[in-house]
Amino acid sequence: MIAYIVEKLSNWFETAEQSRRETYLAESADIVQLEQRIRELEKGGYSL
Repeated sequence: MIAYIVEKLSNWFETAEQSRRETYLAESADIVQLEQRIRELEKGGYSL
């Protein structure tokens, strides 16, 4: 039962993080900014 809850929470957090990343990328003003944001995410963080 605990393993099931942990798995569901993990999936929820992964989905929430993916949504945040997609929103962050979608807010790019142009292709240059989009590429910069993609590189920032690949390095492991946001530059807000």
